[in-house]
Amino acid sequence: MRALQEDVLTVVHSAKMASGGFSTASLWTEVNRCGQNGDYTRALKALSKILQENRDDVTALHCKTVCLVQNGSFKEALNVMNTHSKVLGSELVFEKAYCEYRLNRVESSLKTIENAPEQTDKLKELYGQVLYRLERYDECKSVYKDLIRNSQDEYEEERKTNLAAVMAATSQWEKTALEDLGLPDSTYELCYNAACTLIGQVQLTEAFNKLQKAEELCRISLADDADITEEDIESELAIIHSQMAYVMQLQGRTEEALQLYNQVIKLKPSDVGLLAVTANNIITINKDQNVFDSKKKVKLTSAEGVEYKLAKKQLQAIDFNKALLAMYTNQADQCRKLSSSLQSQNPGHPRPVLIQVAQLCREKQHSKAIELLQQFSEQHPESASGIKLTMAQLYLVQGHVTKACDVLRSIEEFKHKSGMVSALVSMYSHEEDIDGAIDVFRQAIQNYESEQPGSAAHLALVREAANFKLKYGRKKEAISDLEQLWKQNPKDIHTLAQLISAYSLVNTDKAKSLSKHLPSADTMSFKVDVDELENSHGATYVRKKAAKVAGEILPKEEGQVDIKKKRKKKKGKLPKNCDPKATPDPERWLPMRERSYYRGKKKGKKKEQIGKGTQGSTTVASTELDASKTASSPPTSPRPGSASGSAPTNVIPPRQQKPASSGATRKKAPQKKKKGGKGGW
Repeated sequence: MRALQEDVLTVVHSAKMASGGFSTASLWTEVNRCGQNGDYTRALKALSKILQENRDDVTALHCKTVCLVQNGSFKEALNVMNTHSKVLGSELVFEKAYCEYRLNRVESSLKTIENAPEQTDKLKELYGQVLYRLERYDECKSVYKDLIRNSQDEYEEERKTNLAAVMAATSQWEKTALEDLGLPDSTYELCYNAACTLIGQVQLTEAFNKLQKAEELCRISLADDADITEEDIESELAIIHSQMAYVMQLQGRTEEALQLYNQVIKLKPSDVGLLAVTANNIITINKDQNVFDSKKKVKLTSAEGVEYKLAKKQLQAIDFNKALLAMYTNQADQCRKLSSSLQSQNPGHPRPVLIQVAQLCREKQHSKAIELLQQFSEQHPESASGIKLTMAQLYLVQGHVTKACDVLRSIEEFKHKSGMVSALVSMYSHEEDIDGAIDVFRQAIQNYESEQPGSAAHLALVREAANFKLKYGRKKEAISDLEQLWKQNPKDIHTLAQLISAYSLVNTDKAKSLSKHLPSADTMSFKVDVDELENSHGATYVRKKAAKVAGEILPKEEGQVDIKKKRKKKKGKLPKNCDPKATPDPERWLPMRERSYYRGKKKGKKKEQIGKGTQGSTTVASTELDASKTASSPPTSPRPGSASGSAPTNVIPPRQQKPASSGATRKKAPQKKKKGGKGGW
């Protein structure tokens, strides 16, 4: 815009000098005055009148184009230039490229600049902006370095700010080593870009300190302007605060980061790119929790114009998170739709496929998920490593351990790594496939022998292989590994002992010859005081000393403790009602049921004769009608256990409820708990 403002004044002045006629001259005077005042709308009215008289007036067309650009009417300005392209020729190359750039037709703008007959400074600056938008950072850096080197004006600080932004983007998205350009951090924009560069280099503490400095410089620079309110300052600081929250999130300070992100959202900044990034980062903190808040925030990532404000990797990350959020909210169709779209846009990227696999696993379709992973790994072998790890995990979930091992062993990049060897040996051991585990060791050792012979990792792997074979009784197979280890370190007695033990089962002569290398017993003995060791704290066994001679008092050895005499057990006390003169029951040690005088429990008469049936019924009537219970009836056979042969004549009626006394209350049992067919309450 700076270059355009200079152009409009130059064009207007030259047009005034070249124009002729009284009415036309007055119109040009109006255009010139409006251009100086910045009233481009009125200038357009005057220019329209001029073009009515001469529609091919090059100067008037140029002025009209510049006025439309200053008013933000980029599409109209581009239409004017395209309509009168034959008349204008290459005079408005910069204005055309600028309009295409502002209309987000970046590729067209690049072609217009590259086809320009002359590369002026303003075209070079626009060229740098276009290259930055196209993420061609190396070319963009060269353009700005050339401009800074060959330009001397008041805009040098702005060019340095743009160059710092290029370095920050290179650090963030390309992860390449950066050269030190010696850029200052005198303004908050330069300081902010320097902090972004440090974030890309994972220097988080230094980046956070730089952002704090940028915030301080921003407050100082804006405080001098009386027209700027505190709200305006906070809006300007929003991008710095959002980046500070991102650093906190990377440091694991998620609560602080979430609080700062929400503060930025509440400010409602006009930058849709800033809102989209902030909302996306909040969603990543929420993960599968607080999904309702995430569904609100995800709308901010779909605002109009976001795709022109963010880098491709930022947009890609937002789309991935949308698909994951759909999965977490059980929107299976939406998740599949988004992941399929991502896969078509990024056919070689594994993440869309992994999202589809995760959705299939949530639906318990593990076999279909494995087929999808297998298909992708065959089509894109460059991304097969991570995909095959996921396949192995799914096989393990299904309990197919051997298939998981086969998949892991097919990953050439990882199959000889220590962690992979350990995992494979553990899985083969779980399946009791000892030969398979030994084969894993063999292949890994061969790889290290060719790549890193004699290295610490190589010898550690040989040691583990030997121990594994000895553990499972494969001593003959362990001999070669043990010999290799012993040759590397002949002073290793432990390895030599293992080697002799292994040879003792295979070749006794060899075992005897190797045993000569063992050190003598004297050199292997340790100077240990056995008595002191036995008397030490924590000793569990003490040798018995020789019996003392009567009357001989031996001095106590150092550390010896007196042995206390055992106390005699006191006699138990007899019960209070016990008669010591009476003869005790000889059968008192037998259970009551086994004693000779045990007659069993006596059944209560009352219990037998309580009426059975519905509640409130009595047995009086049934007793009177029973002939066996009357006095004139013949005697029945005596009941077992009764003293006499006659049946009892006194029949006890059912118990009736007693009236409550004045000093107590009686609770009635709840009716719901009554059992049918039983009397009582």
